[in-house]
Amino acid sequence: MYGPNINAVTELCDGLWQPNEDGRIYYRMSVNRREHVIYMKAFVARTSGATTVELTEVPVPRIDEDELLVQVRAIGVGIHDSYYLPSAARYPFVVGIEAAGVVEGIGAQESAFQVGDRITFVSAMQLKGGTWAEYVAVKANSPIMPIPVGMDFAQAAAIPIAGDTALRALQAVAIEPADGSIFIAGGSGAIGTLAIQLARKEGLRVAASASKANQEYLRGLGANLAVDYRDSDWPEQVRQWAPGGVDAAIAVPPDTAADSMSVVRDGGVVVAVSGDQVHSERGVQVRGVPHQMDTRGEMAQLLTDIAAGEILVEIEHVYPFEEAPAALAKVQMRHARGKLVLRLS
Repeated sequence: MYGPNINAVTELCDGLWQPNEDGRIYYRMSVNRREHVIYMKAFVARTSGATTVELTEVPVPRIDEDELLVQVRAIGVGIHDSYYLPSAARYPFVVGIEAAGVVEGIGAQESAFQVGDRITFVSAMQLKGGTWAEYVAVKANSPIMPIPVGMDFAQAAAIPIAGDTALRALQAVAIEPADGSIFIAGGSGAIGTLAIQLARKEGLRVAASASKANQEYLRGLGANLAVDYRDSDWPEQVRQWAPGGVDAAIAVPPDTAADSMSVVRDGGVVVAVSGDQVHSERGVQVRGVPHQMDTRGEMAQLLTDIAAGEILVEIEHVYPFEEAPAALAKVQMRHARGKLVLRLS
């Protein structure tokens, strides 16, 4: 087992954690920090711009009144984890963006969650550090969702970023379901896997690209047409399937928006998930993923559908926490099927 659980923290830090009559654990601001420091294992970036992460020990974060302390049980691994960090970060800095775990402490402000609740969440750009740790301080207004009964922590940790991105991308294309069609570049990755299924659930016809080895996987997700992005004639295959072009495209990997535009009809839409900068042609609108949309209701429904087995979350591999560098190296190759996850004991 990894570092101390909250009971051990309570015992070792006389006055650090204050149990309350309602069962919550509130933080006492008056503690002498030099006398009461409890450490946890975490993966950190040593310096700004570091391309690797290191396992070390850092203090368990102290929560403010508007925060939750979460004991992390599983972590979703993403390509941005090691460098999507706040500009004012103090190094070494704990990396990571998404995770699932158990609420262990609650600040003084009222919260929708209680100690013991199982949650999945996004915690990004927070100066107290990210999610690749045994404990994390999460702002109460962060994207936090209860984990449905029957869903394990590894599955829950794989959903927040990929699910939210897929939902936002589909909202951005805004296709009418009646005979609507869409092309998804990078269909076998974590975002593409969910986008294909969500588009089919909306009644859209779906074409998607992946490597030759993942063609059957795409069809199993519901894609009406699967193409190999290494085939030079894949755009022609899509245009034959959808004469005149598809209504929209979601280009997930970098440098795929321009090719995706070539299979979109005049006046259609391309959503460049990775932020590709391309010039519009034939009246095609090129958009990024919108960040102002509220997807909480859709995310709650997605979690329910996944727990019910109606939508698949593909996890290629679950790594022990100590093997996080191997998981990061794998995801940086951009060839994972679905999601990679870290598990803590």
